[in-house]
This record gives sequence, structure tokens and C-alpha cells, in this order.
Amino acid sequence: MKAVLTLTCVGQFMVLLDNTIVGAALPDMQQRLHTGLTGLQWIVDAYVLLVAMLLLSGGVFADRFGRRRVFLAGVVVFTAASVVCALAPSLGWLIAGRVLQGVGAAALSPASLALLTAAYPAPAERVRAIGLWAGFSGLGLAAGPLAGGILAEGFGWPAIFLVNVPIGGLLLLAGLRVLGESRNPGAPPIDVPGTVLSVAGVGAVTYGLIEGGSRGWASPVILGAFAAGLVLLAAFVVVEGRAPTPMLPLRLFRQRLFTVSNTAMVVVGFALMGSSFFFSQFFVHVQGTSILVAGLRTLPVSLAMVILSPYAGRLAARYEFRVVVSAGLALAGLGLLALGLVHADTGYGNVWWRLALAGIGFAFTMSPLTGAAIQAVSPREGGLASGVSSTTRQIGAVLGVAVLGAIVHARESGGGSFESGLGGAFLVAGAVTLACAVLTGLWLTTSRERGGVGAGQPGGQAVGEPPLAAPPGRPAS
Repeated sequence: MKAVLTLTCVGQFMVLLDNTIVGAALPDMQQRLHTGLTGLQWIVDAYVLLVAMLLLSGGVFADRFGRRRVFLAGVVVFTAASVVCALAPSLGWLIAGRVLQGVGAAALSPASLALLTAAYPAPAERVRAIGLWAGFSGLGLAAGPLAGGILAEGFGWPAIFLVNVPIGGLLLLAGLRVLGESRNPGAPPIDVPGTVLSVAGVGAVTYGLIEGGSRGWASPVILGAFAAGLVLLAAFVVVEGRAPTPMLPLRLFRQRLFTVSNTAMVVVGFALMGSSFFFSQFFVHVQGTSILVAGLRTLPVSLAMVILSPYAGRLAARYEFRVVVSAGLALAGLGLLALGLVHADTGYGNVWWRLALAGIGFAFTMSPLTGAAIQAVSPREGGLASGVSSTTRQIGAVLGVAVLGAIVHARESGGGSFESGLGGAFLVAGAVTLACAVLTGLWLTTSRERGGVGAGQPGGQAVGEPPLAAPPGRPAS
């Protein structure tokens, strides 16, 4: 069982490392690939979009076709895609590699959790094992900015992808030897129409948001992309409402707590990923630091999240979920608003606390939000609720990179500077997060008065990862 624990933790570490290591290397990619902001947005969103849309299906794939098989397939695809990214001769090839990485991650991550929960049937042992798994997730997130800065500064941006190759190779060889196969004979069939419509719909909207700044918001291509996206997403809702085994059961959203928690999670992904996309670019392009120094300077966000996230669930249980989540969103919003006021000559001593404040706020938000989504549904649907929570956060991340990037692009094309564009993006992210804090508090206060929300909430896992009691075969991110 220790071998299974080690392999699944290392696999999840590799996936989470890739979430943050790319951000540190974006300035080097921009210079060496001769691309603009739009290209950088696609480098990030091509990966996040596929992860977001395939996570729910990834858990079902693992249950139906074998958790070991899907885990190892995810490792192979992710590792091969990393090679494609590292050797990419152009932006188009790099984006294609990132798409493949997203497919691999969407298979690897939920399968790793499914393998782990199957290997530890005893509840107490399972809790400890998944606690370690979540801890490695946090380490991957925290190590990303520093590792990305070191590798990009010393060897260039391809090195951030090549680092996955030896890890993936060892995982594959060890997994073939020590992992046993398991599956769930009663797993539901795969919702192919729902998966295809969700990827196409969100992808079309993302295309419009990212390309609108350069092509023109009124151009036929952009208007067509938005129209197609809305039609596809409407078709997705219709299909999911009629499907016998939908990937996203819409009936879950009849529960106010489930709807509110997932709406707030979209905002968290929007603000966190959308703003962190610009952190290294701010330090490099505005303040003139090296890529390595920029990576070091972004650490307060990830370190605050890694250190404090394990305590978020306990605080929510002690002081009430509504209070902790609203306070966390407010702190994150204030931190982002404060970042919107920094300039090229602002000393780092007056910057780091703003990053840390945002990180503290997000740390106290994600884990309780996932716990609330799980409390809102029946126990047998806890894993599905966790997967939906992870998916909504990733959808928010896709939209955050696209929308905040569009704000920066609009400021620049309107005669402003990149610095003023960044300030506007941080201010928007902060304002949206603060508004969400207020609305979440109001909605849940009303729900509590009607007996809908109790004080105790599950949680305590690192960086918003799936709850410790999640059943096997359900998605994680």
C-alpha cells in the first residue's frame, strides 16, 4: 500500500506543479516565442480548459476501464505532451502540447485518487493517506514559482516541461510493476454528448474572450464564437437535463448551498488564476526583475495557501462556514485591490503583504467551499460534488485568464501602458471577489435562517483539494 501511496502522491505532485510552474516562465516564453499577451493566455488556458471539462469524465473512465490503466495512460499522455511542449518550434505546437497535457492531467489526477481510496478501505487509514496526497498537491503548487524561475532563468522555458519526463518515466515503470487493477462494475456510462458539448461551448466562449482584443470585439469571427458558445452551452444544459446518467446532474443545483458554494468557487478560480497569470509578468516587465527573482517574489501567495489551507475546515467548523468563507473572500478581494495600486517604483516591502493577504484569503475559502458542496448532497454523491467543485474552480480559472487578459489588452490598445492594464485587471479581480464575499454572506444568511446551513462543515484538506472522505473514482484537480 505504501507503494501505491507514493506513486499516486508523486503523480498528483507532477500535475499540480504544472499548474504554477508555467506562470513563472511566461516572460521567457513571450520573449523567445515572439508572442504577445494573447499567445500567453492560450498557453495557460489550453491546459486549464481541457482539465476543467474532462475532470468529471476522468473519474468515470477510471471506474469503468480500470483505475490502474487510466492512471498509467494519463502518465504516458502527460509525459509525452511535456516533450511536445519542450520541443515546440512555435506557439501553435506549444498550445497543442498543452492541450494534450490537459487530457493527461484529467485522466491522471482522478485515477490517482481512485487508486488511493481503493488501496485504503479502512476509513481512518484512508483519511491519513488522502491527507498526504493533498499535502503533496500543496507542495506542487508552492514549488512551481520557484522551480519555474530557476529552470527558466538557467536553461530557458523548455526546461519547465522537460522536468516532467524523468518523473513520468519513473512513474510508468514503477506503476507497471506495483499497481494492481481495480474498477467499479456499477460505474455509470460515459456521457459523451455532455463532455463534447461542454468542451466546445466553454472553448468557443474562451476563444471569443481571448481573441476579441486583437481581432475586434465586433468582428464576425468573435461574435460568431460567442453565439456558438452560448448555443452549445444551452444544448449542454438541455442534454444534461434529459440524460439518464449525466456528467453534471443539474438537480444538484436545486440545493441553495450547492449552488452558492460552486458559484463562489467560480469566482475563486477567476480571481486567483486570472491574477496569478500576471504576477511574474508584473515583476519582470514592470519592475524589471529577473525571472528567478520574480518567481521568488510570488511565493507569498502559494506559501500562505499551503500553510493555512489545512486549518480552513477546522475554522469553518468552529466559527461557521458562512463567516469563514465570506471573510476569506473579503481578505482575498482586499489583497487584489491593494495589488491594483502598486507601481513600477513600489518597493517589494510594500508588495509582499498584498500577495500574502490574497493568499490567506483564498486559503480560507477553497476547502470550506468544497466541504459545503458535499454537505449539500447525499453521502453517496459526495465524490461527484467534490468533482463539480473542482470543475467550477477550473472553469473560473479559464475565464479569469481570458477576461483579465482582455482588460489588459484593452488598456494597452487604448493608448495606456501594460502597467496601467495590470492595475485595472487586479482592481477588477478584487472588486469581483469582494462582491462575491458580500453576496455569499447574504445568500447563506437567508439560507441559514431557513435551516439550510449548519455551523459545522467538512474540510481541512490542502489547497481546496477533494475532501478526505471522497469515495473512489470521482474527480479531483
